[in-house]
Amino acid sequence: MMNSIELFSGTGGLALGLQLSGFDHTALYEWDKDSCDNLNYNIQHGYPAIRDWKVYQTDVRTVHYDGYTGKIQLVAGGPPCQPFSLGGKHQAYNDKRDMFPEAVRAVREVRPKVFIFENVRGLLRKSFSEYFNYILLQLQHPEIIKAENMTWIEHLALLEKHHTAGHEDGLSYNVVFRLLNAADYGVPQIRQRVIIVGFRSDFNASWAFPEPTHSQDALLYSKWISKDYWDEHDMKAPSDVPLTKAKIKAVQKSVEEGLCPTLRWQTVRDAIGDLPDPTKPYDIARFHNHEHRPGAKTYAGHSGSLLDEPSKTIKAGAHGVPGGENMVVLDDGSVRYYTVRESARIQTFPDDYLFSASWTESMRQIGNAVPVKLAAAVGQSVYDQMERMMKNGSKK
Repeated sequence: MMNSIELFSGTGGLALGLQLSGFDHTALYEWDKDSCDNLNYNIQHGYPAIRDWKVYQTDVRTVHYDGYTGKIQLVAGGPPCQPFSLGGKHQAYNDKRDMFPEAVRAVREVRPKVFIFENVRGLLRKSFSEYFNYILLQLQHPEIIKAENMTWIEHLALLEKHHTAGHEDGLSYNVVFRLLNAADYGVPQIRQRVIIVGFRSDFNASWAFPEPTHSQDALLYSKWISKDYWDEHDMKAPSDVPLTKAKIKAVQKSVEEGLCPTLRWQTVRDAIGDLPDPTKPYDIARFHNHEHRPGAKTYAGHSGSLLDEPSKTIKAGAHGVPGGENMVVLDDGSVRYYTVRESARIQTFPDDYLFSASWTESMRQIGNAVPVKLAAAVGQSVYDQMERMMKNGSKK
């Protein structure tokens, strides 16, 4: 195991994925009481992977990292994304909820070998490009600190001068980022997240993001060419094929010539097809968090997720849950809300990881989480690289 700490942990999606990759969380910091309560609920109920987690409900701005230097290999977390969210007010650096400065401070004080931070794709919006560059430069050079009387633009200029001067002294990181679609890594959901990874410069890590393992073309092939998809679900293939001859030819070439990952995108039916109908009696002791919530309706721009496609992005919703993203369209054309367990499966939480709050609060936590499988894919790649670095270092 390699020791890690996590900031802005939420209900634990990123933390679970990284734990599965081999990292051992020494501490998790999260200000939201409900999220901390849910983490502790799972710890107290014996969820095996997390029994040693220490969860601290606190404002990260008050955290002191004394004693962590040299003992923590990874700092991870998801700085609150509301400042950059496509659904928010887009205030970014004018928004007090921007916690990237705290992420930088943690890196500066802990001096980990690597960090992993994630955020919403809105971070890459053109109007934020200058500020995003500022975030990256801070992470690359965390010891170039912003003075109290300095504007962020002035600090950016200072960082640019330091960066272009090629200074090799002091703490620095080689930083890369990429916009990843969770569906490409086996998550049954179209969910795009910005992942930022930095290795400490003195390690010469030579790392790249893991290649996608799943593809849309492979799903199309399975549904409309080999028809294996329908066989898997004991269903008759629809008679109408929604692909043109040209598209079928392109998909066939892509799959049969190995031009795309051969594992197919996972669908809503793959994720929840074996769960009982929550509108009818079922074994509550066996299927946790599967209660039906009535009232789902479709309206313009808010249709539910189709069973035989990856889900739309599961969302938290600032005022309850939005109408379309968290609904499923059933085989008879009717719609209903996802249950908490169905949403958790679509976010690839294990079935024995429980949600202790109300439906609305649990859906908020799940909607804000990083899909466990996506976190594990990135985390495993980073962990493997660190193991290689340690082996090479031991030979010197």
